[in-house]
Amino acid sequence: MTRRNLILILATSTALSALALSAARARDVPKVATGFVAGVLCTEIFVSGLDPARVFAETASAMPGAGLIAWALNYRVDRARKDVTVTLFGMGPSHAVFRGEGLGCYLDHGGAVADIALQPAEARPALLPDIAGPSIVEPRTPKLAAALDRAFAEPDKSTPRNTHAVVVLKGGHIIAERYAAGIGIDTPLLGFSATKSVISALAGILVRKGVLPLHEPVSIAAWQVPGDARRAITLDHLLRHTAGLALGGSLQASLASALEPVNRMKFVEPDMASYAESIPLETAPGTAWNYHDGNTVILAHVIRQAVGVRAADMMRFARQELFEPLGMRNVTLEFDASGNAEGSSQLLASARDWARFGQLYLNDGIAGGKRILPEGWVKYSVTPTRNAWVGQGAGFWTNLGDSFGATFRAERGWPRDAFFAKGTLGQYVIVVPSERLVIVRLGRSPNWPPEADGVFGLVRDVVAALGNKRKLAVSN
Repeated sequence: MTRRNLILILATSTALSALALSAARARDVPKVATGFVAGVLCTEIFVSGLDPARVFAETASAMPGAGLIAWALNYRVDRARKDVTVTLFGMGPSHAVFRGEGLGCYLDHGGAVADIALQPAEARPALLPDIAGPSIVEPRTPKLAAALDRAFAEPDKSTPRNTHAVVVLKGGHIIAERYAAGIGIDTPLLGFSATKSVISALAGILVRKGVLPLHEPVSIAAWQVPGDARRAITLDHLLRHTAGLALGGSLQASLASALEPVNRMKFVEPDMASYAESIPLETAPGTAWNYHDGNTVILAHVIRQAVGVRAADMMRFARQELFEPLGMRNVTLEFDASGNAEGSSQLLASARDWARFGQLYLNDGIAGGKRILPEGWVKYSVTPTRNAWVGQGAGFWTNLGDSFGATFRAERGWPRDAFFAKGTLGQYVIVVPSERLVIVRLGRSPNWPPEADGVFGLVRDVVAALGNKRKLAVSN
């Protein structure tokens, strides 16, 4: 065989393999599209209590490319059975089922479903002082009121913001908050990828307790074969999205992203953690940054193994060690059919509860005088990850460093010490230590253009409104 023929055979084989892979991924597209919509509808109908038509319309308007297929998506809500079924052109049906209080929904793929026997939450006294009374806190100044007016305005009908909630916390007390119609101070709202920051906090608690080492390999059974380079993956790699697994990317929420393997993990596979852990390396652990949901799904699996194996054990741990000490009373964490926490995107909490979570990080990981997170954990979380061009640390996005993202935000009025939990389609928990400030913004907005959700203006407006440094009257 000549060298030329060998090259032709190899090239043809590679091309055919790529086409086969693309075809296989293309077959996933209907299930990815219907799975995403079914999951969001089920969660926001049966957990958040929102109207199905509203949820569908707002989600479709916020997803790039979704308008091309929204007319072909059909959904059916069964309130008696508490489930949602979605099809695309009558194909790729996805079935989302409400699992129960505190557990939200899961995608039912037709196989065995893990039974999660969750005990009712205990009403333990919170360590974090109360951030507000039972009534909505009206803005304390006209400038703050104007900031909220602009945050809820709709200046461009082609890219609606659909702001659901804004909470402004100064010095540990709410000084302004506002909610869209049908949403109140106790309404659990989906954080999407802001969930990742909560999972990172749970990992931090286990680091403080000495249960999980930060810079030693994590224990994943599928990686223990001798010579498997994945054995080098550490907790730090998972937190910083530098594990190197070939799962594609999760930065974009769009129709095009349906082809990414990570979305097969989320919407097609019944056992997300097993699928993610089966994926080979694309780059050596610790050498390249690649943000995708698989890192956090595996991280959540590591946490679950460390606290008792069962899904109920993980939820008990999260409640006792994080939610209850902070007074987060309206929290739902969803699990897949196999009992894996969907720690990459499926935590719901009220806007006030998201603010309490931000306050923990503003307080350097301390609540009511008790250390929840390890000493130095907040600094570690916001230290920039090398080559993370969007500006990311370990579990949080950060304005520190010289990344494109950090510079972009600073040029648009964000303080340089700001860091934040961020979820797709406009979810933010922003911490500004220099201002003793936490800003929560939740909604259903397009990711592009960058200012479509109005959050840059909101941060600028709030910081400017507080720029006179006067002490605002607050009520307990």
